[in-house]
Amino acid sequence: MKYVIIGNSAAGIGGVEGIRKTDKESEITIISSEPHHTYSRPLISRYLQGKLTEKKLNYRPNNFYSQNKCEFVHDTVTGIDVKFKQIVLSGLSKHKSIAYDRLLISTGSMAMIPMFTGIETVENKFTFISLNNAKTLEAAVNKNNSVLIVGAGMVGLKCAEAVSGLTGQVTVLDSSPQILPNILDKDGAKFVQKHIEKQGIKFILNTTVKHFDRKNAVLENNGKIDFIDFDMLVLAAGVRPNTALIEGHAKVDNGIIVTDKCETAVQHVYAAGGCTGVLGVPNSYMQGFTAGFNMANPDGKPIKFADEIPMTSTDFFGLRVVAAGKCNSDTAIRNSRLNYYKKFFHEENTLKGYILIGDTSSIEGAGIYTGLIREQRRIDDFPSICKNPFISLKGV
Repeated sequence: MKYVIIGNSAAGIGGVEGIRKTDKESEITIISSEPHHTYSRPLISRYLQGKLTEKKLNYRPNNFYSQNKCEFVHDTVTGIDVKFKQIVLSGLSKHKSIAYDRLLISTGSMAMIPMFTGIETVENKFTFISLNNAKTLEAAVNKNNSVLIVGAGMVGLKCAEAVSGLTGQVTVLDSSPQILPNILDKDGAKFVQKHIEKQGIKFILNTTVKHFDRKNAVLENNGKIDFIDFDMLVLAAGVRPNTALIEGHAKVDNGIIVTDKCETAVQHVYAAGGCTGVLGVPNSYMQGFTAGFNMANPDGKPIKFADEIPMTSTDFFGLRVVAAGKCNSDTAIRNSRLNYYKKFFHEENTLKGYILIGDTSSIEGAGIYTGLIREQRRIDDFPSICKNPFISLKGV
């Protein structure tokens, strides 16, 4: 059996380890458009800050490829011939094409680049989703720069944190009225925003870009026009699944459509991770592992990838933020103080989601809460948890 994996992040590595759970010997080829050892993308901000070396970003030990008998190919995939089971490459490596028996597409996500009027006139513009992006920013930024970041989601805020100590003014712009709109509720977002603002970062929210002109952006807020100058522009308006390679062959709808066994509509082609719309390193890894195991075990009992629980775990300037599950339930318990914010969303005596913000002690219990969401256990079965910090699901 010859396995090929396109992509070298969490889902791809999960694929390798899933294959090796069953098949210890067959050939595995990993193709990556980046030359780096597998690394943790959420940590690139720490690299840019100088808090982690490139080696410390490694997602697996240096001997991972040799230990798992993998050939690593640094090249760009330009196409997939599903009829003849061939991967077509750009020619950057010694290969023009690579044959496969089983294929895993784990191409992740790509930066969304809004088509702003005049964006082509901006020379110093960047994205921030890869180590290559971080290195490019590292080479360009200096203390005299003012940086405008478009996007107040996770990517934009981690970029703001990373460049804040390397440059002059950092401004984060977003059309949403709050930061982290896909993760936090309104009050939790305000809590985090105040903390980040204390670090000298400025926010312009509920505002859109009308157009760019080299180092100037024309802004609009409820009909009011304003202007902002900048030296560097970072486009961090979000990410979208990188599905281009399989489009026209398999079903795609906000990501590659796969079964619970991670199969695409194309025989012997599997997909996992960000390219399927799955979010987060743990979920991407588990989906990749599921795909790899099933690729190597076609006649045995398959394993299935359960619906993932959306989960975010990060920090901004030392403030820990953990959110999981469905955080928009009508019923919720909130407990906040000057140094922490907690909110639990519940329906019919089951926990649906939670938000924990504060220091390390403030996020204790996150694993238990996630387990309650996953298993949909009755909260009444865990009275100690109900008392602290739930207090009571019947009211506060």
